[in-house]
Amino acid sequence: MYGALWRVLPGPWWVRTLILLVLAAAVLAALAFWVFPWVDQFISLQEVTVDE
Repeated sequence: MYGALWRVLPGPWWVRTLILLVLAAAVLAALAFWVFPWVDQFISLQEVTVDE
C-alpha cells in the first residue's frame, strides 16, 4: 500500500516526502479537532471498572 502511494505521488523524493508529511499532519489535525471530540461524548471517564 505504501509503495503504491509512493509511486502515485508526483515529483522527486523530497517533494513526495513533503506531501506525505502534510497529509499526515492533516489527518492528525482532523482526528484531534473533529473525531476525538465526537467520540468523547460516548466515553465516560468517570465510570471506571477497575477494583482496588
